[in-house]
Amino acid sequence: MSNESSLGLMRIGLATADDIRRWSFGEVKKPETINYRTLKPEKDGLFDERIFGPTKDWECYCGKYKRVRFKGIVCERCGVEVTRSKVRRERMGHIELAAPVTHIWYFKGVPSRLGYLLDLAPKDLEKV
Repeated sequence: MSNESSLGLMRIGLATADDIRRWSFGEVKKPETINYRTLKPEKDGLFDERIFGPTKDWECYCGKYKRVRFKGIVCERCGVEVTRSKVRRERMGHIELAAPVTHIWYFKGVPSRLGYLLDLAPKDLEKV
């Protein structure tokens, strides 16, 4: 028999704008990704090392700090934390938008949750 008291509780909900900003490590301000000459991430871009972490283990962007002995130090020149590059998979950035928007899943889902909430047909929603 299974022990029913060992089951946990999971709650799924929408994240607020404040939640997303709290989880974020910085704001992405430019659409650029990688500099084609240096092959390094662009500052304030989608792969910025200051937001997402270093691309090389234990090395900052400018190369001032190299090796594990500088673990946890934030470089005063480039602003990159000296840590493992694996943190790039865990860290999240955010983009500030001029106006609030809804996710496409609420609009295009079947049935349209946004249409159901606003009592509008999907074709009427597309006009908005």
